[in-house]
Amino acid sequence: MDHLSFKTVSVNKANANKGWVVVDAADATLGRLASQIANMLRGKHKPSFTPNSDCGDNVIVINADNLRVTGKKMTDKIYITHSGYPGGQKRINLRDKKAKDSTRVIEHAVRACCRATSWARSSSATCSCTPAPATPTKLSSPKLFLSRISKPISASLNFFT
Repeated sequence: MDHLSFKTVSVNKANANKGWVVVDAADATLGRLASQIANMLRGKHKPSFTPNSDCGDNVIVINADNLRVTGKKMTDKIYITHSGYPGGQKRINLRDKKAKDSTRVIEHAVRACCRATSWARSSSATCSCTPAPATPTKLSSPKLFLSRISKPISASLNFFT
């Protein structure tokens, strides 16, 4: 048996097969959804995953308004930002942040699930969220449509027209 026939394929930018994945966030739990979106952005769901290259798919999240959380997180979860000036700390709870812009809640959770690296800072451009069920115009042909994050459904083109 020829042992040299088994070669490890290393994915780089030239041969990365990046596609589009549409995720429906209706009635999905925030943390579970964010961790699975982060794995899709990283490319860990692919058999050709390479840790040092960007081989993940582009993700579009629809129905961000219908996201749910468990327990008392709507009132008890606090997002803290600071302007850098004395007295510049601002606090907002999850209910107010979701009412202001529901897409920022998902983007913040996905960013928290990614490692703090240069790839994570650049991957925010490959994930976009929409609050309504309307399909974004930049999506040409999706590779996969996930109505529930755990059950993949093959993409039908009549859904996106």
